[in-house]
Amino acid sequence: MPEALKMPEPELIDHAGLDYAVYLRIYLMGLKIFVPITFLALAILVPVNYTNNALEVVKMVANVTASDIDKLSISNIPLKSQRFWTHIVMAYAFTFWTCYVLLREYEKVASMRLQFLSLERRRLDQFTVLVRNVPPDPDETVSELLEHFFLVNHPDHYLTHQVVCNANKLASLVKKKKKKQNWLDYYQLKYSRNQSQRPQMKTGFLGHFGGKVDAIDHHISEIEELSKEIEEERTRVLKDPKSIMPAAFVSFKTRWGAAVCAQTQQSRNPTLWLTEWAPEPRDVYWQNLAIPYMSLKVRRLIIGVAFLLLTFFFIIPIASVQALASIEGIEKRAPFLKSVIEIKFIKSVIQGFLPGIVLKLFLIFLPTILMIMSKFEGFISLSSLERRSATRNYIFLVINVFLGSILTGAAFEQLNSFIKQSANEIPKTIGVAVPMKATFFITYIMVDGWAGIAGEVLMLKPLIFYHLKNFLLVKTEKDREEAMDPGSLGFHTGEPRIQLYFLLGLVYATVTPVLLPFIVIFFAFAYLVFRHQIINVYNHEYESGAAFWPDVHGRIITGLVISQLALMGLLSTKEAAQSTPFLIALPVLTIWFHRFCNGRHKSAFVKYPLQEAMMKDTLERARDPNFNLKACLHSAYVHPIFKGDDDDEDDLSVEMETESVLVPTKRQSQRNTPVPSKISGGYSPSLPEAVKNGEL
Repeated sequence: MPEALKMPEPELIDHAGLDYAVYLRIYLMGLKIFVPITFLALAILVPVNYTNNALEVVKMVANVTASDIDKLSISNIPLKSQRFWTHIVMAYAFTFWTCYVLLREYEKVASMRLQFLSLERRRLDQFTVLVRNVPPDPDETVSELLEHFFLVNHPDHYLTHQVVCNANKLASLVKKKKKKQNWLDYYQLKYSRNQSQRPQMKTGFLGHFGGKVDAIDHHISEIEELSKEIEEERTRVLKDPKSIMPAAFVSFKTRWGAAVCAQTQQSRNPTLWLTEWAPEPRDVYWQNLAIPYMSLKVRRLIIGVAFLLLTFFFIIPIASVQALASIEGIEKRAPFLKSVIEIKFIKSVIQGFLPGIVLKLFLIFLPTILMIMSKFEGFISLSSLERRSATRNYIFLVINVFLGSILTGAAFEQLNSFIKQSANEIPKTIGVAVPMKATFFITYIMVDGWAGIAGEVLMLKPLIFYHLKNFLLVKTEKDREEAMDPGSLGFHTGEPRIQLYFLLGLVYATVTPVLLPFIVIFFAFAYLVFRHQIINVYNHEYESGAAFWPDVHGRIITGLVISQLALMGLLSTKEAAQSTPFLIALPVLTIWFHRFCNGRHKSAFVKYPLQEAMMKDTLERARDPNFNLKACLHSAYVHPIFKGDDDDEDDLSVEMETESVLVPTKRQSQRNTPVPSKISGGYSPSLPEAVKNGEL
């Protein structure tokens, strides 16, 4: 752990890539925002809240459930109090400080991205554009039409192109053959160790039913049949015009030419010849390139409706979870359980950790479901799949974990008061009850945040899965290596969780400041742990150049606006009619600030400046005028399935350039992964010497 902290950021970028380095900056930004806010809130707001007795009065009158922590919150301030001015001033101070940190970080990350792209060795995606919705032509093939179009419209910069084909069936056959080959290797190894009896197997369901056959002969015959099918399917894909999609990866001689093509409209008809920057080869999600472009809108509409239903129907289990969040609340509605619940150990477990654990269990399969949805929508890169899944994950957490926990929990706790009070008193009761969910969120932070980070150090989940795979699936040494693979960090699962803690910290900073130290400890602990994991454990599957940062910025702004609206609603129930209107300006100013930041810096994450492209091209022409770019691009964007069975990891590996290591690590640099991505099959984005010389 200490060694991981010693690595400077430039070396971290060289070692793990810009994506991971900027991901760590999210934790640092959390510390920059919440450490000053925590000191200010504890020094000013906690004394202001504690030196009142409003909750004692309300408990006697309305029989409202409350805890000692609630006495440190805004709920302990009486109605129409002048002390609410303190919370309003603090809300402005917290908002301005958060916006200042966000602006500085946006500027820094945008600068880091441009510097990374300018200093990076040749990246194939900087010369390549993805062209979609190529119009049909009865007299020319898609390949001929593409060549003619770009020779006419980009005569000085067009270099080559690679047509996209639908090879999904072929890929599934190859995958099936590899599984059969793996079983064959296993049985041959088993037979070599004991040649007294040839291994037998059953041909029925899951290998447990049907007649017995010789396992080696059976798998050899199946592999031969699959090889014939694969060859027939390969021939069909290459020759059948219906297998050729109206899309292609078009490469240019210069970055400048690629930037002009990717960032301009190519045709009078804005729905034809659509261009966008190509993902790097490792980042391509090949299965979705076979989806017709015109069906993407329909797919995204279907998934949008499905996600809406998933989000709101999940409120039901959330409400049942919140029934466990308050022992006192359960005892009021179910007094026959009182004798069991009052046992000290059971009471502490149920009230302290069970609600958070159950809620965490409900959310285990959520990232997988959302990733399946994103794949169905048709995104063509792993980075865009993860960004879309992260966005949906964040929306889900805000609605179900945050709003769902507050609303359902508050309603359950105050059920008795709602029944007995008149209708005009109910909003006041809700205003008092909402801050009381701080206790639940503190336990949630400890269960999900603190314990989750501790589990990250122990790597319990990968360890358990490894032993399960080793027991059930591993048959060869190659299987064992794959089972031990730690995988990548998982942006779509980790980043939304960070954003939930940003939201909780911003909402409760003025409402219940005692929650803030738990947030600060989470960010500090997580930064230390994930810096170590990124350097020494996780693989780097692709590099997007921190393209996710505008999403990170937008989600923090969303949390800031939610916190302001929540404070406005809370103060309105406190009859602070004179002070509440002064909060109206805050959401307006925050949204204006967000638009200003995007207008100032977002283009750096979606466009490549022509000036930078020209400078980079000019420098490279001067340094290496005889460089053969076409040889490097020859097979970079070919579907992995057409690179042959011999293009294994060992054959595709290229010699890594020597790095000047300042801090020793437990693994080599994964920034330029020497093997293709397991998902995309693409090469590393940079061009090592073997590729530069056209040896690949």
